[in-house]
Amino acid sequence: MGPLTLLVVGLAVLIGISLGLLGGGGSILAVPLLAYVAGMEPQEAIAGSLFVVAVTSAVSLLSHARRGNVRWRIGALFGGASMIGAFAGGLIGGRIPGTVLMIAFAMMMVATAAAMLRRRRPSSASSIREERISHRWWRILIDGLAVGLITGMVGAGGGFLVVPALVLLAGLSMPAAVGTSLMVITMKSAAGLGGYLTTVALDWTLILMATGAAVAGALLGSRFTDRIPEARLRRAFGVFVLIMGGLVLAMELI
Repeated sequence: MGPLTLLVVGLAVLIGISLGLLGGGGSILAVPLLAYVAGMEPQEAIAGSLFVVAVTSAVSLLSHARRGNVRWRIGALFGGASMIGAFAGGLIGGRIPGTVLMIAFAMMMVATAAAMLRRRRPSSASSIREERISHRWWRILIDGLAVGLITGMVGAGGGFLVVPALVLLAGLSMPAAVGTSLMVITMKSAAGLGGYLTTVALDWTLILMATGAAVAGALLGSRFTDRIPEARLRRAFGVFVLIMGGLVLAMELI
C-alpha cells in the first residue's frame, strides 16, 4: 500500500465521522478526497463518493436506529422520492463536463451552508409538529425528488439538504433528523451510483478500502450525536460546509 493510498484511507475516516455525527458531510469530503488526493476524474470521484457514502450511511443508520433516532415512515417517503431523482441525476451527471460538475458541487454547498446558518424559528410543541407532518407530505415528496436529483448529479447535498428538510418540513428534532437522513442518504446514494455506473468505471480496490475506513469513522461519530446541543450542531454543520464549498470553488476557478 503506497503513501497516497494510506493518505486517502486515513482521510476517509473523517468522512465516516462526519456522517455518523452530523448525518451529512460525507460527500463534501469524499468528492474532494477522491478528486484532488486520489487523482480521479470528477465523474469517477462523484460515483466513488456515492458508494462510500451509501455503505457508510447504512452502517451508521443501524447505530442511530438502536437509539430510536430514525423515523422510518418519513424516511421511506423522502428516500423513495429521492431515489428516483438520484438515478436520473446520475445518468445526467455522467455526461456533464467535470469542471462544470465540480463548480456546481461547490456552489450548492455554499448555498446550503447559508441556509443552515440562517436563524431558524424554534419549534413548538410536539402536537404542532405532528400537524406539520400531516399537512406536508407533498412538500416532502417534491423535496425528495429535487434533493435526489442534485445528489445524483454532483454527488453531494445528502445530509446538508436532507437534514434541514426533515427539520423544517417534517418537524423532527436534530437527532431524529440526523438519524432519518442516514436512511434517505443510503437509498438515494445507491440510486445515484446506479445511474453513474452506466457511463463510469471505478477503481474498486481503492473505493472499498476508503469505504472500510469511513465505516470505522461512522461508528465513532454516531456515539456523540445525542451529546452535542442542537444549536451548536446546526452551526457547526453550516460553518463546515461553507468552508469546504469555498475551498472547492476556489480550486476550480483559480
